[in-house]
Amino acid sequence: MIKEEKAKSIPVTELMVWDAYKKVKANRGSAGIDRVSLEEFEADKLKQLYKIWNRLSSGSYFPPSVRAVDIPKKDGSTRKLGIPTVGDRVAQQVIKSYLEPRLEACFHSNSYGYRPLKSAHQAVTAVRENVRNYPWVVDIDISKFFDKMSHELLMKALEIHVGESWVKMYIQRWLEAPMEEKNGEKVNKEGMGTPQGGVISPLLANLFLHYVLDKWLDKTYPKLSFVRYADDIVIHCFSEEEAREVLEKVKERLESCKLSVNEKKTKLVYCQDHRRQKKDYQVKFDFLGFSFQPRMTRLTKGGVFLGYDCAISTDSEKRIVETIRQSNFQRWTNATIEEIALEFNPRFRGWINYYGKFRKHKLGRIFRRFRFHLMKWVLNRYKSFKTSKRKAYNWIKEQRDKKPHLFYHWQVLKVL
Repeated sequence: MIKEEKAKSIPVTELMVWDAYKKVKANRGSAGIDRVSLEEFEADKLKQLYKIWNRLSSGSYFPPSVRAVDIPKKDGSTRKLGIPTVGDRVAQQVIKSYLEPRLEACFHSNSYGYRPLKSAHQAVTAVRENVRNYPWVVDIDISKFFDKMSHELLMKALEIHVGESWVKMYIQRWLEAPMEEKNGEKVNKEGMGTPQGGVISPLLANLFLHYVLDKWLDKTYPKLSFVRYADDIVIHCFSEEEAREVLEKVKERLESCKLSVNEKKTKLVYCQDHRRQKKDYQVKFDFLGFSFQPRMTRLTKGGVFLGYDCAISTDSEKRIVETIRQSNFQRWTNATIEEIALEFNPRFRGWINYYGKFRKHKLGRIFRRFRFHLMKWVLNRYKSFKTSKRKAYNWIKEQRDKKPHLFYHWQVLKVL
């Protein structure tokens, strides 16, 4: 526990800092600009946590710069991820834990992102239910939301819920903390943006969009439904005319709040199924790694019908296959098949548990690609097979028959 000390004017206790540290430790994460890793921080944690508590409780805590990291996007561009130091993540977690319960009490039930007891699967399930009742979807993509969120408007939203000046003071300091590039250049925020990687950023983003969209949609279009996961928003409409109107009004609303839509990614989608047979409309959209589109669905009593449902998206599938390919494990000729399983099973478990939630059988193509690379590993390791793919596949099948629990996907997908 942190060293005992007389209480300061700001009601941040040693226990609050300790609890925040445990959450930061559980979430792992990279080092910030000070290059102090979580392991290095832990080696001197009592001294470090005492310093954080002492400064937070006296009002003298000032956050360091945030380390800027470029993360590649699927379209070839990059986005900025801001990584605070470990100590700053602990400080942010203190304020987040203090503030979150009261904000949670007011957030909309259709908001799912980064909230306690809410999940991406719940958001996808809500969309699955809505597309059965609403023929049209407005798929909204906000352009560079975390970079452009207005500090002025956010602080106005905070004023509604937060009376403590010290809480607002620290949030203002975090909002104003500059990003530091690899070359040491510091980039100031200039009144907008919050690091996509900061501990408190998702909570602030949810508060901002609660007023920008959630409450506004409830008031303006009370008969419609929507699902929001952070800055990913899907709005469900009854007709094409209504969908076009909603899209234009949302654009106006975002512009009035100093935001804009990404025109290339924002679209109207017709949820075509056996009941809805219009032609020449876009019928597919992606949400949280799943693709929604017309799909043949089997009836429990036999037969099939055209439904509208989701499964792993093409982009997600390509990303996973590329991860397997880049591992180049077919060249691990000194490794055993058990060691390969030990390396890949945690990833397999994560992929299957997430993407296998809906239409699990669609993951079969991924694991057939894995089997292809595993076959190449067999040929490289066991020269006696003399490049015979058939013998290599048979060897893999024998391993599955002998050790059905060796690979996680062998257990749950029954795919070789």
